[in-house]
Amino acid sequence: MNLPYFISKRITKNDTGSFSTVINRIGVVSVAVALAALIGSFMILKGFENTIKQKIYSFSGHLVVSKYTLSTSYEQSSIIASDFLMESLLSLPGVDYAQTYAFKAGLLKTEEEVQGVILKGLDQNFDTTSFDKHMIAGSFPQFPKEGYGTEVAVSARIANYLQLGVGDDVLVLFYQTPPRFRKLTITGIYETGLEDFDNKVILGDINLVRRLNDWGDHTVGGIEVFLDDPDKMDEAETVVFENTDTDLYVDKVSDKYMQIFDWLRLLDRNVIIFFSLILGVASFNMVSILLILIMERTQMVGVLKSLGASNGLIRRIFFFNGFHLILRGLFWGNLISLGFCWVQMQFELIPLDPENYYMNHVPILFDFGAVLWINAFVILITAVTLFIPLGVISRIKPIKAIRFD
Repeated sequence: MNLPYFISKRITKNDTGSFSTVINRIGVVSVAVALAALIGSFMILKGFENTIKQKIYSFSGHLVVSKYTLSTSYEQSSIIASDFLMESLLSLPGVDYAQTYAFKAGLLKTEEEVQGVILKGLDQNFDTTSFDKHMIAGSFPQFPKEGYGTEVAVSARIANYLQLGVGDDVLVLFYQTPPRFRKLTITGIYETGLEDFDNKVILGDINLVRRLNDWGDHTVGGIEVFLDDPDKMDEAETVVFENTDTDLYVDKVSDKYMQIFDWLRLLDRNVIIFFSLILGVASFNMVSILLILIMERTQMVGVLKSLGASNGLIRRIFFFNGFHLILRGLFWGNLISLGFCWVQMQFELIPLDPENYYMNHVPILFDFGAVLWINAFVILITAVTLFIPLGVISRIKPIKAIRFD
């Protein structure tokens, strides 16, 4: 029989209705609130980070292969996306698929308003399935196999500013020599919440851009490369760069939109600080609670010492008592946090302002591996802090403890 565990279990049962019961509940609540806050904030942060990244990836891929140039113009120097180049990219380790694109600056004109836009020409390899979650009205444009398509998708901001809707025709002026006009039909309206895209980008057929620029069938502005694992973007950039021509440049999307990714990394630091503060408060509470429990059981400690119990045995009694509180707090903390996250993910009860947060509700990303890691970390930290108040036991004298009131 494990004597310390047996005694700890008995005194926990006999505490019903006593002051120790209130203290025990406070300990359970403090651990539960700390764990729920840690898990909830982690899932929200990862959901927020994943949502932002997926929006960027759906527009720009993980890596962008383009002509090496010092120009900052949207209309890049063209490259030849030959079958050999595309097959070479797709054969590289870590590459999932690749798609071509081309930009063309223009002026979108209605009877009352004018808006500068960037037409992003896409090919038939574009992953419309991943992009569908950004479509809020209509459907994604269809690109014909021959000729060029005149269907486009515009952002909700552009549509609202120009008072356009699905099915409307719009005139686009492309400034070049000579200037060219095209009448385009809006088949869909999208919304990402990211200003870099929503303020100016419309999506259409890459063959339209080729026709406007008098390009050949394999001429493109660049190639967007999608990876199996975005976390290995640095390694993939090196591999792709080493296997492309010297006049081509490989750019990571994290460098292309550096300000957004730097902001996400800053959020990670804030969460680490938040984690430390929450764990510190929870650990301090457990130390205080265990000290109170020891003080309330001072007479019991004196009796046990007078009967020959060692300090180590008595420490284990109170350690099991404190560890029992931690386990109960973990149970309720997991139940509360996972329940809240599931409800938020299913029903999107907590809204956000898209103007400030790039999304209209609090996002959740379930990561059960991270949940297990957080639980293990909380157990380790709080269990270690339990040894701090246990040092008091060795200072308790049996004769004074028995007379203690």
